[in-house]
Amino acid sequence: MDIKPPLFGAELAEPVVMSKSSPLQQRKYRGFIAGIFSGAAKLTVGHPFDTIKVRMQTSTSTTFRTPLDCVVQTIRKEGVRGLYKGATPPLAGWMMMDSVMLGSLAVYRNFLHRTLFSPTRSSPFNSRNLDLIQSPESKLPVVGHGLAGILAGITVSFVAAPVEHLKARLQVQYSPIKASRFYQGPIDCMQKIVRSHGIPGLYHGLTATLIFRSFFFFWWSTYEIFTLQLRQRTTLSTPAINFWAGGLSAQVFWVCSYPS
Repeated sequence: MDIKPPLFGAELAEPVVMSKSSPLQQRKYRGFIAGIFSGAAKLTVGHPFDTIKVRMQTSTSTTFRTPLDCVVQTIRKEGVRGLYKGATPPLAGWMMMDSVMLGSLAVYRNFLHRTLFSPTRSSPFNSRNLDLIQSPESKLPVVGHGLAGILAGITVSFVAAPVEHLKARLQVQYSPIKASRFYQGPIDCMQKIVRSHGIPGLYHGLTATLIFRSFFFFWWSTYEIFTLQLRQRTTLSTPAINFWAGGLSAQVFWVCSYPS
């Protein structure tokens, strides 16, 4: 029997047993495709919040009194467009990042299920004595989903580091007049960094990015826990379960990872 790679939503949470006759190519890339739509939604809704976060983190204590004050000052001086400064790199970058993250997550889950957590393999990780929470279909324990999350986080970090570097530099340009800004746009920003520091300059902060995304362990392990518990204890629909499990697990992730 072949194991179907996890997909977006409920199917992303765990592999499903499929017969050998199922077309493998139709299953391979669904996680990558789902990530593209995830990245687009994240940019549209989340970028203004990210701009405020970055400005609060990089400004002096007297520049903005509160996050709300930061929002008000940004809109007053730069208009609503000021909240979307630095949005161009993540426009393509976040779609690529989420595509790589969700796609590689599916690949790593399938790999771990076939190797480290294989039911036919003698391993302390698949011992019944550990009493690990697991789905009856996948037999991949929560720790397996967490390990897949770490591996996916490491993989996507090499895409995320330069994208987030460019985004952050553009977000902290406060002038509403484009001609007076040091960086005229993402391409100009990238060119100036490469000219001054070479290609490695784009990856400044990679170590911090790797540390930050290692906390994907908590994101995807708790996503599995919340998904299983909501399925067992509620009558919510699959989309509702995906929504609540995703939101709750993301909160766990941010609480754990924010200092990094």
